[in-house]
Amino acid sequence: MRIFSARGTLTILSLCAALAATGCGGLRTTRAPLDSTLEKSSCTPNADTLIVMLPGAYSHPDEFEREGFVKALNDNRLAVDVMRVDVHLGYYNDKTILDRLSRDVMAPARSKGYKAIWIVGISVGGFGGLLYAQTHPGELAGLVAIAPYLGERALGADIANAGGLARWSGPLGDPPGGDPRTPNETQLWQWLRGYVGATATFGARPPLYLGYGVDDRFAFSHRLLAAALPAGRVFTTEGGHDWPEWTRLWRRMLPTLPLPGCPG
Repeated sequence: MRIFSARGTLTILSLCAALAATGCGGLRTTRAPLDSTLEKSSCTPNADTLIVMLPGAYSHPDEFEREGFVKALNDNRLAVDVMRVDVHLGYYNDKTILDRLSRDVMAPARSKGYKAIWIVGISVGGFGGLLYAQTHPGELAGLVAIAPYLGERALGADIANAGGLARWSGPLGDPPGGDPRTPNETQLWQWLRGYVGATATFGARPPLYLGYGVDDRFAFSHRLLAAALPAGRVFTTEGGHDWPEWTRLWRRMLPTLPLPGCPG
């Protein structure tokens, strides 16, 4: 069962192996439209910035509330609305995540007048946020990837052996007939090369902020991406791949994000 099959190696089995600590028993059923919860700003009735929160593979979006992510926005007096979206692993498995996010979240948000939309994704949610930014250029005002899943270790090893993302070329371009709306992990890393240093081609790429625990099981890949980003957009903390680390990172990152503050 492939998540994104075109030319890539990313499969449900490999993703489950990477997420072995959470298990892979029983994918949840997907729904159309996506289930989501909108929370209005505590300090303004007319926020024009929306933060879309994407959970990990087996997390529920309510955990963003329980673990203090929404409270942190209020504590920092930010004039933003928050949408917590129930994008679980099933949407990656059936390859509908990008279409559902576009139809059920982004298009309605723009129609309601939001001028800036950010994605905040954790673990597989960070992977989904990166895929969305890659395939929908110009739509996002910013992207926060906390402990993102970035593909199989073998690909990261290839990038490291090449001397890092700046030196890695990878296969260029899509194969004839390839579908750019279903990218694979190699294509994602190729797109991420656009963030590299003096040769950065930001263009429609949104500002990308990365946070991870130094003992995270995905930290090898995180460090490869971190080397391509400005130092001020990379945040680390002690620990591994769990909510205490993610909450610490979120609270450290928030004051640095260019988000609108509450009036007065």
